[in-house]
Amino acid sequence: MVRTQTPFNLETFLAKASKGRTILTPSRKQILFAQGDPADAVFYIQSGKVKLTVVSEHGKEAVVAILERGAFLGESCLVGQTVRTATASTLEDSRILRIDKAAMLRMLHEQPAFAEAFMSYLLVHSIRVQEDLVDQLFNSSEKRLARALLLLAHFGKESKPETVIAKISQETLAEMIGTTRSRVSFFMNKFRKLGFIDYKGGPRRNSGLHVHSSLLNVVLYD
Repeated sequence: MVRTQTPFNLETFLAKASKGRTILTPSRKQILFAQGDPADAVFYIQSGKVKLTVVSEHGKEAVVAILERGAFLGESCLVGQTVRTATASTLEDSRILRIDKAAMLRMLHEQPAFAEAFMSYLLVHSIRVQEDLVDQLFNSSEKRLARALLLLAHFGKESKPETVIAKISQETLAEMIGTTRSRVSFFMNKFRKLGFIDYKGGPRRNSGLHVHSSLLNVVLYD
């Protein structure tokens, strides 16, 4: 009888209790770590959303990423980074696994299947960062906003797109794409009038933003 190997499940593996792992249940707007804090752990999002922000020497803040379930953050501590270069805060009630640096390194050395899954994640994440850089350098703020909304709705991923995005402020969207809130408001109204998006409960409440696949037209065509 031939035994079939069970595929490695990252979430199941990380859900098992082990030394050096701590489950955190932060509420909305809670800081996981701040820019300048010691970098001594890796975090894994089991549920919820986390915002990464960076503040310049002149006090200007920018959102560098919105991370969701299945994402790691703080992994740069594994390659010698001693302090955090960004601040991580929750956008909603979340469940997050904190893995001490020593425990993370031990798992990578002792668990080949986990190491392979983690490397795959890092490669995908690296490609996303490069795409974000190209987006910021060459695309208009309108295209950047459309792309951000499509990414938040998971269009282009293997899983089924989530056409409804949980509440996210226009200020956060503006920080994500490097523009002003007024420009975001202008384009959001334009997208709504063209039927690319609509709101559940009205635009002022922004309690559930419906993103339609037709928004891809803004990204794909001039």
